[in-house]
Amino acid sequence: MGMSMRALVAVVAFAAVLKLGLVGANFADLCDITWEPQNAAMTDGGEHLTLSLVSNISGSMLRTKKTFIYGSISTLIKLVKGNSAGTVTTYYTSSVGDDHDEIDFEFLGNETGQPYTIHTNVFADGVGAKEMQFYPWFDPTADFHNYTIFWNPSMIVWFVDSIPIRVFRNYASKGVPFPTKRPMYGFSSIWSADDWATQGGRVKTDWTKAPFVAEYSNMGLNVCECSGADAECAAGCNASTAPEPSQLTKEQMRQLRAVQLGYTIYDYCASAREDGKGPVPPECDMEQY
Repeated sequence: MGMSMRALVAVVAFAAVLKLGLVGANFADLCDITWEPQNAAMTDGGEHLTLSLVSNISGSMLRTKKTFIYGSISTLIKLVKGNSAGTVTTYYTSSVGDDHDEIDFEFLGNETGQPYTIHTNVFADGVGAKEMQFYPWFDPTADFHNYTIFWNPSMIVWFVDSIPIRVFRNYASKGVPFPTKRPMYGFSSIWSADDWATQGGRVKTDWTKAPFVAEYSNMGLNVCECSGADAECAAGCNASTAPEPSQLTKEQMRQLRAVQLGYTIYDYCASAREDGKGPVPPECDMEQY
């Protein structure tokens, strides 16, 4: 592609343009293990985390202690080595309760030698089905790579090693749901989904290879903290959080186009146009970048 993709770079913080509070970078301080804590381990004083998938009913999940509206949430992840078919490693934000909001990174495992799938999605007011999928341009099992979800009143951006791979803009004024009022937690997890995760479920998990282990390092939160029960806090985050940056820089646009041209597997907008079985989501005809 004529483009040098850096293997490991610093987190995209946008701290200079966001009026947000910086919270530490330690899993032990920031998070709780909310599912199968026996399958999680923290070392290096809480800076390093492993989540293990032991059986089809026993993975593990980590969740931030605090909720937030808007900000940048990032971590370094080294995905499951070898035959990871049927496994899903996740890194995402989500509210709880009805009509939830969610911003997803999901990493779908594969047979040895076959590439992972980077799956992205966004839910707002309970409305999802906005998937885009990419092949990585690197081996995500060989080393740590930085995955960042950036969310402000203008847009959501998914970054991999500071390279933007997708943007979802705020068109709530035009009837497209966008997360603005439900505080979210940050989550990481590993779980079994061999009924769909790898090649549409055709390749199943080889449980003789268990446990499947994902590694995390150096979580960073630069967010507007907000309680899930505090409507005034939600309004305050919307009022005080600077919407800038409201679009990508020229260099970021070049990077995004290169990734989307060379590595996109699935785009819900393109799929809706091609199958002709239903209406194309309205945002598909709106400028995202």
